[in-house]
Amino acid sequence: MPNGGRIGMQGWKRRAVYVVAYETIAIVVTAVGVAALYRVGPMHAGGLSVLSSAIAMAWNLVYNMAFEAWEARRAVAGRTFRWRVAHAVGFEGGLALILVPVVAWWMEIGIAEALVLDLGLLAFFLVYTFAFNLAFDRIFGLPASAAGKPS
Repeated sequence: MPNGGRIGMQGWKRRAVYVVAYETIAIVVTAVGVAALYRVGPMHAGGLSVLSSAIAMAWNLVYNMAFEAWEARRAVAGRTFRWRVAHAVGFEGGLALILVPVVAWWMEIGIAEALVLDLGLLAFFLVYTFAFNLAFDRIFGLPASAAGKPS
């Protein structure tokens, strides 16, 4: 078990630190990337990044609360590689369903084109989400739901 099963920061404090750190890094990386790759102004790219971040933060809170509640009912404690992949895929899949129409509207393009434009970002965020969660748990310890302890 990572951290030898060490229980770290819990509850709303854990979620707040997680969301702020995750989204701050994401805003900077995506604003720079979108501006460079899609040749749009930094204000336009930054606006999309901030809007996407706000949506992602709300989704993050909802998704992770539901995920941890479900995880706490599992008979097996801990977070395996497969479990982390499932978490990242579920999070990013749900977020894509929300964000693709937003990107289409913001960039004034069709849904199909927005999906194509968003694929690079989706791939980046799938890897980023997995790596961030792994690093976060190693730095702050596992949540009670993953360590087999009551929250």
